[in-house]
Amino acid sequence: MRVLLTSFAMDAHFNGSVPLAWALRSAGHEVRVASQPALTGSITAAGLTAVPVGTDPRLDDMVKGVGGSVLSHHANQSLDPEDPGRLTPAFLRGWDAMMTATFFALVNDDPTVDDLVAFARAWKPDLVLWEPFTFAGAVAAMATGAAHARVLSFPDLFLSMRRAFLAQLGPAAADPAGGPPGAHPEDCLGQWLQWTLGRHRVAFDEQAVTGQWSVDQVPRSFRPPSDGPTVGMRYIPYNGPGPAVVPDWLRTPPERPRVCVTLGLTARTSEFPNAVPVDLVLKAIDGLDIEVVATLDAEERTLLTHVPDNVRLVDHVPLHALLPTCAAVVHHGGAGTWSTALVEGVPQIAMGWIWDAIERARRQQELGAGLHLPSHEVTVEGLRSRLVRLLEEPSFTAAAARLRAEAESERSPAEVVPVLERLTAQHHAHGRRRPAGGGSTPCAS
Repeated sequence: MRVLLTSFAMDAHFNGSVPLAWALRSAGHEVRVASQPALTGSITAAGLTAVPVGTDPRLDDMVKGVGGSVLSHHANQSLDPEDPGRLTPAFLRGWDAMMTATFFALVNDDPTVDDLVAFARAWKPDLVLWEPFTFAGAVAAMATGAAHARVLSFPDLFLSMRRAFLAQLGPAAADPAGGPPGAHPEDCLGQWLQWTLGRHRVAFDEQAVTGQWSVDQVPRSFRPPSDGPTVGMRYIPYNGPGPAVVPDWLRTPPERPRVCVTLGLTARTSEFPNAVPVDLVLKAIDGLDIEVVATLDAEERTLLTHVPDNVRLVDHVPLHALLPTCAAVVHHGGAGTWSTALVEGVPQIAMGWIWDAIERARRQQELGAGLHLPSHEVTVEGLRSRLVRLLEEPSFTAAAARLRAEAESERSPAEVVPVLERLTAQHHAHGRRRPAGGGSTPCAS
C-alpha cells in the first residue's frame, strides 16, 4: 500500500512518526513524507523519502509577534478534561480563534494544502497519516478518498478541548443546500477547514479534525477520555537527525546516582522561548552527591554563571542511551523528553509551563512517578528539595517502572502495521467519497 505521512515543519512534531514510517517501510509499503521545505533535511536524515510542499511557515515571526499572547493564554489555564468547569466559554472561544489564526492556518497555509492535495491526487495514497495539527493531511485524504488517521505523540488535550468547545456552541449549522451540516458559524477552526475543503470541492466533516482514527503513542494512564477509534502503539524514542553516538564516558556505569538535565531541542532551533532558568537548575544541584549530565549547547551555556564540579556539560547525547543509566531526569516538559524518560522508567521532574506539558507533568505527579515544578516557580531550594525526594524515596522509581510496563504492553510499530492494513482495506471496501461542497470565508482568512 502507498502511505503518505505529513507533518508541518517542526522536528519535535515530526519525530514521533518516524518509527512507524520505518515499520511501514520494513513491511514493504511505499512511504512518502510531505512537509514544507524546511523539514526536508530531517526527513531524509531519518532515511525517508521527502516530498517538499508549499512554503516554509514563518513560525519564528509569529512567536516574535504574538507568541507572548498565545503562550500566556495557555500557561495559566487548567486544561484538565476531567473538570470541564475550568474550560470556560471565554477561554475556549479565545483559544479557538487565536490558535486558528496564528497557528493552524499558518502551518497549513494555502500553498501547503494545495501542493499536498495535488501530490496526493497524482500519487494516489491508500492511507494518509498526519501529525494532529497538520490538517492539510486530512484535506488531502478527503480530496482523494484515502483512509486517514492522526499520529499522536502527546496526550490528546486538543481534541478534549475541541469537544468541550463544540458542546458549548451547540448543533452545527444546517446546509441550506440540503447536504450534511457544516461547521458552526462561531467555530473558527471548523469554518477555516470548511473553506479550505470547499476550495478542493469536498464537504466539511469533523473527521478533518479528528481523523478516521488515531494512532496513539501515549500510555493509557495519560489519555483523556475519548469515544473515537484508537490504535495504541508503543512509543519508540527517536531523537532526531542529531549525532546518535554513544560517548566513551557513557560506557562506564556511574559511581554515584546520575541525573540528566535537558532543555530539549526546540528552543535551540527556533525562536520558541525556553522558560526554564537553566542557571538556577545547576545551582540547585551544586554540592549534591550525584553526577549530573546537562545537555546544553554553546548558546545555552552563556546563561550560566557557575558550573558545579559534579556537572558534565555535553552538547548532545541520545537520550535513549543516556536515560537508562540515570536515577532521575530534570527537564523542560517537552513531549519527546517526557516520553523517552517514561519508556525508560526514569522518575522525572518536569518543569512544564504551557498547555499539554502542564497536564503531562501534573498527571505524572498524580501517578507517583515524578514531580511537577512550573518553570515560573523554580527556586534553588524548591528544585533541590524535589530532586532529593526523587532520589531518596523508592516509591518514585517503583511508579516509573509501572508506567514503563504499561507503555511496553502496547503494540510495537511493527505490530501496528497489520492493523493499519486492515483498517485501510475496510475503508476502501466500504468508504464513500464525501460530496463536493463549497465553504464560507474562514475566521482566520
